[in-house]
Amino acid sequence: MPANVHHLRGNASKKPLAAILDEFRPEVEIPDFPSWIWPEAKKEWKRITVELERYGLVSKLDRAALVLYCQAWAKMVWAERQLSRAMKLADDAMAKAEAAGLEYTGGDGLMIKTANGNFTYSHHWVVGKHAASEVKRYLDLFGLSPSSRSRVTTSDNRQGGLFEEGTQDEWNAL
Repeated sequence: MPANVHHLRGNASKKPLAAILDEFRPEVEIPDFPSWIWPEAKKEWKRITVELERYGLVSKLDRAALVLYCQAWAKMVWAERQLSRAMKLADDAMAKAEAAGLEYTGGDGLMIKTANGNFTYSHHWVVGKHAASEVKRYLDLFGLSPSSRSRVTTSDNRQGGLFEEGTQDEWNAL
């Protein structure tokens, strides 16, 4: 339980006061993103880190977790685009076969025909499903899913005293 809840409830858990007051609260700061991450991951990095900083949920220590999240996001986006493309190609092939009076025996993009004539899930679908699972896991780590919000603690340790008296207006003007 966060320290502020212990203070409000009167420390019902009987934790030592030092354990309550010495919570680790790293400085809120957006880490630098590595140059090698995918372009879609960079877009997501720039989008999400602003929000994480706004709510005190990010520090330089979170760089690796952010990289993993953003890369998983980029993989998911890539897989969804490829799957959409494959489904459109399958629809086009189906329409061509129908127009020619032939039976279409290929897959629908989600399911693809194997070399022995059976059907299996598209590798794009498999990659997308795995990436979506990773994205959810990382969203939970940062408290960015509705069910995980109550399990994260924000840090009030802001870089450079941004919220000292008189500086809130300066911050809002940026």
